[in-house]
Amino acid sequence: MKHVPFFRWVVAVGLVLIGCSIAVYMAAPGSPELKQVDLAVLQEKSDGTCTVQWTDPYGSGRHEERYLCDADRPQSFKSPDYQPGTTIGWDVGWVVAEGADKGELYSLEQDGSGDRWSAASDALVAAGMLLATVGVIGGNIRSLSRLSGVSPGLVRRAERLRKVAARVAEDHARAVETVREAWAPLHEGLVHAELARTPVAKLRGAGIALLWAKDLERNGIRSVQDVLDAGAWGVAEASGVGRRTAERVWTAAGRKADHVDAGTTVRLDADPPDARTAVLLNALRVLVEAGPAARSAAEESRRLAGRLGECLAEAAPAAGWRRMLDAGRAERRAVPAAVTRLRLLLDEAERQGVAGRFAQASVDLLRGTDGDPMGLSARVDFESRPAEYHRLLSELVRPALARRAARPADGDRP
Repeated sequence: MKHVPFFRWVVAVGLVLIGCSIAVYMAAPGSPELKQVDLAVLQEKSDGTCTVQWTDPYGSGRHEERYLCDADRPQSFKSPDYQPGTTIGWDVGWVVAEGADKGELYSLEQDGSGDRWSAASDALVAAGMLLATVGVIGGNIRSLSRLSGVSPGLVRRAERLRKVAARVAEDHARAVETVREAWAPLHEGLVHAELARTPVAKLRGAGIALLWAKDLERNGIRSVQDVLDAGAWGVAEASGVGRRTAERVWTAAGRKADHVDAGTTVRLDADPPDARTAVLLNALRVLVEAGPAARSAAEESRRLAGRLGECLAEAAPAAGWRRMLDAGRAERRAVPAAVTRLRLLLDEAERQGVAGRFAQASVDLLRGTDGDPMGLSARVDFESRPAEYHRLLSELVRPALARRAARPADGDRP
């Protein structure tokens, strides 16, 4: 869930208010055109309230009116200092120089319309500045709080270790697969040869009549392998039996093939070894020389890579400030715990020296055999410890044999 940009909205509202303040200021009514006149102050109070006379410069005569004088003007302009022995003082005023009020006395202090517009503009700009300031400061504080969990260095170290661990697991899996790929054609060849040597008459134990077996032999289907190659339709055509009987024969051949497949063992002691046996010996030698340490490192690396991958997925926002800012609230909440787990995993790995073991395991598993295509050095090594080679081969091919044994039941055979 993405965070709500609250402080961005606060800044936006503040900018809108500042814009409104400018608009109010621009829309305020302007002061009329004025002309300065001399005022004779007839009476004056301490607060500046006074009665004045002036001569209209536009010819309408002399006027008298209440006015708000400047109470802070020099004392010499006030009565009786201005004209001793009288109550007359002096001040400066303004009359309207245009429009219907031309010649009328104009008081800046008494005309409050402009002040109201100005006050409104000032209030708007003050509120806008306040909101904008709060939004900017609050947004920065929120950003800093989100960035508090950023640990790019730690994330990079964890990612490097995860890649090293994953590489070891891949190297070991590749070495194991190389052995199985080299073993498969040898094993299949031995099974095929055994089935080809097994006469079709051996299927009588599965309920196949002797007469049917002789009919098959007369029509070129002499071995169990021939039955498998011909299929149910081929058996029916060769023996003249019905479809159901032909399927029984073919099913019996399949059961025999499964039995032979499970009981056939590839031997490595052929002398001299053929090309396919040499390939298998070379593949086995890599794992034999790597030893149990490589297998243990591979198992440990798979576990560690998995744990690091899970923690890195949760700690992904900690990889940089931009990713942290873009992360949702739930993602940011998960970061501190994930970073803590990563730090513990890295500390434990450093104490145990797993990086060094992984590197050594990769070197051992990547030792090539391209310089010995005939497998001579592998043959020499095999003769020095044959039991270890056979034991390792048995361990590696056992899953493949188990998968073969789990093939569909007889009735489900294609």
